[in-house]
Amino acid sequence: MLTLRQLRYFCALAEHRHFGRAAEACAVTQPALSMQIRELENFLGVELVERRAGDLVLTPLGHEIAQRAERLLVGTRDLVDFARHHNRVLSGSLQLGVIPTLAPYVLPKVLPALQRNHPALRVELRESQTKTLIDELTRGTLDAVMLALPVLDADIETVTLFDDPFLLAVGADDPRSEDAVVATDDIDQRRLILLEEGHCLRDQALAYCGNRRNGVVGLGATSLATVMQMVANGYGITLVPQVAADVEVRDKRVKLLRFAPPQPGRTVGLAWRRTSPRKADFSALADIMIGALGVRAPRRAKAEKARIAAAG
Repeated sequence: MLTLRQLRYFCALAEHRHFGRAAEACAVTQPALSMQIRELENFLGVELVERRAGDLVLTPLGHEIAQRAERLLVGTRDLVDFARHHNRVLSGSLQLGVIPTLAPYVLPKVLPALQRNHPALRVELRESQTKTLIDELTRGTLDAVMLALPVLDADIETVTLFDDPFLLAVGADDPRSEDAVVATDDIDQRRLILLEEGHCLRDQALAYCGNRRNGVVGLGATSLATVMQMVANGYGITLVPQVAADVEVRDKRVKLLRFAPPQPGRTVGLAWRRTSPRKADFSALADIMIGALGVRAPRRAKAEKARIAAAG
């Protein structure tokens, strides 16, 4: 008999490519996981895993079955969500992903507002880069993700929360006054410090600067705080999202300059699976986020939320 447990174990094995790590992820012993995989193979009458000494690979059929099993598990999670949340907005648990260039700046304002307005809601947070969060959202590990738009995935829906312009952070000894307005050509590419590869903020900054990667200071930093310390100590300049300015620019050795229109920036939004039955939750969550952050929702967000409410 085919069971959801077998599918869950097999999907974990497909993700980790290692029996021990898959067993750890599923909180079971390795023999127990191996037995379930064997039973799944016996029931289906096919070989899913090619076992090698110290290694394993999925068979071509195993790859296809793993993808189908993921979709089945996501559908199962959505079914449970529908039963548990169909008549209660923002209750129970909510797995929320947030990118690192938003989490430290928005969560201290959003989480207390959620707790006040929806005390029955338990938020479980996951902070990671965009690609990882989108993968986990698609697999059903996360319910919603707060990130920079757009998301180019037909299986994911989004709603716009707010626009977040960029500012230029320079050393306090920079000859320009804080009232100065700068343009793209004013950015010294040789002194531009950015986050490590994989952060969408890095890609957005490079896109604004004409994608001229030569001369950009390489830095394996995963946080804006580290980048800002580099700027404060005279190692270069960087682009800072306005939402992070109050937290990251408290050092008197750094000052911020505004860009001339059209200002560079990003659009921040909330994303979820198109098949999720919790769209009313996400619409309510978007409203609370906008209110807690004190931002004005762009006009397009209102139309999007109206569509979500009608669909939910």
